[in-house]
Amino acid sequence: MAAGFLGSLLHLADPTLPIGGYTHSNGLETYVQLGLVNNVSSAEMFVQHMLGNNLQYNDAAFVCLAYRAAAAGDLAALLSLDEEAAALKMPREIRQASQKLGVRLMKIFSRQQSYVLAQQYEAATIAKKAEGHYSIAYGLYACLMGVPLPEALYAFYYNAAVGMVTNAVKLVPLGQLDGQDVLFRMQPVIRSLVNTTMELDRDLVGVCNIGFDIRCMQHEQLYSRLYMS
Repeated sequence: MAAGFLGSLLHLADPTLPIGGYTHSNGLETYVQLGLVNNVSSAEMFVQHMLGNNLQYNDAAFVCLAYRAAAAGDLAALLSLDEEAAALKMPREIRQASQKLGVRLMKIFSRQQSYVLAQQYEAATIAKKAEGHYSIAYGLYACLMGVPLPEALYAFYYNAAVGMVTNAVKLVPLGQLDGQDVLFRMQPVIRSLVNTTMELDRDLVGVCNIGFDIRCMQHEQLYSRLYMS
């Protein structure tokens, strides 16, 4: 197989990994209950805006930065990125979700892959010197497993899109084929985002999404909830 990294990438970015991703809507449940996302077009708009206006400047940017820090073998940089990622996640549920997903991701891959840098980062989370955010763990392992950065970023964005579409199908609700149509239309969007993320100005990392943060905070007070965030 020419792309020897493919198996590792498919495993790392698998939306069905048992890390609890399916229990989080990342604020979508609030948007649906408020009637802001209520059909295919509004669901597609939510996905596209989340990818382009939130993930690009936050989690996807941290994947890219963590990948490059791992390539340099720089544990101090990884720990600094972890601290920055934690500080930028204002909604409590989103911050906790990111930390839980990252720690569980490391538990899966540390059982099979022995990388000194990954062991050091995981040890830092156990010692409470880092939180182990998902984007940092993902970027770290993508690098250590030899996955090229563009492919790692594409899979990261696609994983996020799948999660949002799956949740929208359940919450709005949408038809299964409607959800797949949205995913098809996200492909050129993701390709473009990969390029812009890799060239993103460092000063733009962490751009605030006030509306998104507010909806995520409101989720904590919803009368009925299917998701944890």
